[in-house]
Parts: sequence; C-alpha cells; structure tokens
Amino acid sequence: KLNRKMASSLLKTSSLSVRTKLLHQTGVSLYNTSHGFHEEEVKRKLQEFPGGSVDLQKEDNGIGILTLNNPSKMNAFSGVMMLQLLEKVIELENWTEGKGLIVRGANNTFSSGSDLNAVKALGTPEEGIALSMFMQNTLTRFMRLPLISVALVQGRALGGGAEVTTACDFRLMTPESEIRFVHKEMGIIPSWGGATRLVQIIGSRQALKVLSGALKLDSEKALNIGMIEEVLQSSDEIKSLEEAQGWLKQFINGPPEVIRALKKSVCSGKELCLEEALQNERDLLGTVWGGTANLEAIARKGKFNK
Repeated sequence: KLNRKMASSLLKTSSLSVRTKLLHQTGVSLYNTSHGFHEEEVKRKLQEFPGGSVDLQKEDNGIGILTLNNPSKMNAFSGVMMLQLLEKVIELENWTEGKGLIVRGANNTFSSGSDLNAVKALGTPEEGIALSMFMQNTLTRFMRLPLISVALVQGRALGGGAEVTTACDFRLMTPESEIRFVHKEMGIIPSWGGATRLVQIIGSRQALKVLSGALKLDSEKALNIGMIEEVLQSSDEIKSLEEAQGWLKQFINGPPEVIRALKKSVCSGKELCLEEALQNERDLLGTVWGGTANLEAIARKGKFNK
C-alpha cells in the first residue's frame, strides 16, 4: 500500500514545470505584453527601415544556411532584416527534417551590427528597450532550435554581429577575420543577449575583458580564450563555407530525431535547474527509445555479437 502511495505522489511531482514547458514549446518568446512588450508596435517601427535581407537555404542533407545579406553596409541589420530574422527562425522551428545550421554573412564578411539609421530613429530608452526585447526574443528562440548551429565568421563580426555569433552553438573563423563587441565605444552595452551568452561561452572574467576593453578578437586570440572551435584554412568565401559544412557534418551524422533530441537535452541542461533538466532528458528519451534508429542499431549490433 505504502509503495503505491509513494508511486502516485512521485508521478504527481514529476510533471514538468512551467519553465521546462516554455523551453520546449516551439514559438514561445521571453517577453510578451505582461513585460510591456508590444510586438506589433515594434514590428511596425522596424518596417520603416528597409535594406538588405536575411536568406535561408535548406539543403537536403539537413543543413540550413542562413545568410545575412546587406553587402553595401557590411551586412548591418536594417529594421526589415530584424523582422526577416524572426521569420526565418519561425521557418526553422517548423523544419522537422533539419539537423544543422550555418550562419554567415554575404560578400565574405559577417555583420557590422545594427544599421545606424534605425538606431538613430529609435533614440529613446523606451524604444531601445523595446528593440532589445524583440531581438532577445528572436535570438533566444534561435538558440533553442533543435539544430546544431555554427557561425561562420569571415571578415568582421561587430556589435550586434558579434552578439549573433553567441546565439550559435559553435563559432568558426577564417584566418583574417575578427569578432569585436564595440558597444562600449558606442556608449551602450550589448542588448540582444550577447553579454549574457558570452559569459556562458568564455566565463565572466574573460567576458568582462572582451566587453570593457572592446577587444579586437582575431582568430588566434578568439581560439585562445575559447570563443571559437577552430580557425579554418581558407579565407575564400566558397571554400570556407565548404570547410564549415565539413566541420558540422561530424556532429549531425545520424537521424534527425536523434540529433534534435540531443540538442534539446543540452539546451535543458544549460537553461534549467538540475531536476527539471533531468526530467526533460527522461522525456526526450521517450521520443527515441524503441524508435526506428534505436531498433536498427540494436539489430546491427546483434549481427556482430553472434
């Protein structure tokens, strides 16, 4: 009798917390009207600043290529590009066959951050905060995509461009490239979530140096402080993209449902408390245990064991 009681109470406590549900519900953002965030209003304002585009190419091998495309302004984000980034994130949330993603900039450079025209027009603290909430929403959803993502940094990733690289799981740099959080020199701080994510990537001491020194991270320095995985051989646009794809392939080899469950379990471990993360790992296991890939692997192994 006692055991049955214990079992039923255990079942009750194992229901997922609100935070866990939020983390794994597609399309849920950090901020909503309860935080004073009015998405439609922000979108209307951003629409007034055209220029460039954010392009997405989905390959049959399960790798997406997201390109920041505004070459005349070093791929700076116009208002319309910020809106398009959200549209592409939503498209990626619905891409069930996807396994990996490469983020890059057009014309052999990454991105120089925000287009100053939009920044000038959104001059009040309230407008700055609204933009911050919009971009944090988008990049948090991006970070939680069940895809293994890598930023391919060619040329320069400055300001908001540097912040976008931190929303990816990994970063690769070409020999001549640089990452630089120039916010201090603009009299501001990162606000697309870049400072918070940078601390997770390189730790608080290094992050403080990089941000307060507005340090120029060339590929060697970025590698030394653990900002990037490796420096690619080529600085050529096409060759370095091929190299990045080759690098990513070693991690996305296998069926989408397994790769996606792995990414989700790591996301939980990073964002949730221990008990919630463990429960989430257990529930994700339920999506693959006894599944096709699992049964096929067991059958294969069985052949060798005879």
